[in-house]
Amino acid sequence: MDTATEEIGHVEMIATMIARLLENAPLEEQEQAADDPVIGSILGGMNPHHAIVSGLGAMPENSTGVPWSAGYIVASGNLLADFRANLNAESQGRLQVARLYEMTDDKGVKDMLNFLLARDTMHQNQWLAAIKELEAQEGRIVPGTFPKALEKQSFSHQLINFSEGEESAEQNWLKEKAPDGEAFEYVKEPKAYGEKAELGPVPPYIHNTLP
Repeated sequence: MDTATEEIGHVEMIATMIARLLENAPLEEQEQAADDPVIGSILGGMNPHHAIVSGLGAMPENSTGVPWSAGYIVASGNLLADFRANLNAESQGRLQVARLYEMTDDKGVKDMLNFLLARDTMHQNQWLAAIKELEAQEGRIVPGTFPKALEKQSFSHQLINFSEGEESAEQNWLKEKAPDGEAFEYVKEPKAYGEKAELGPVPPYIHNTLP
């Protein structure tokens, strides 16, 4: 909950930053920024959403006007799966903040991005530490509570070659033990594991096009 509360604060910070940057932005500044091909392509097709919908106010939306929603929240009930999703989100977030940092010369923006980079560093470390703790408790494969006997274990550690050539067999990690302690196996020429599926006709009440 500490981190969730902080992240909501980050949404507010970024939305406010964008609104302040756009507020009273002089035309000559926009024209100068447009010399950068990336920024120019954005300005050339600018969405007037910020002015029309929010009245130049701060909105928790992405750059194309799609609003933030609870759909971004991952809550599967399995903490190891959720923490790995959090780690991915923090990794992507820090990557994008780093790219934004390289794109601006604004001292104030850089200062705020410096802070966000540091917090993303903390959060990645936090989730990595929590993942390590849960893996020691539950194992590395999610879910760790599902009986292995009910799994087709002959396929559990196979790298199946669906590529041309044999480069897949040369991966260094393939020669080591899997993180769960089992040995990897390379399948050079996979065979069909079942017959071609034939679907039955669609019932008349669906009103599909007749064959």
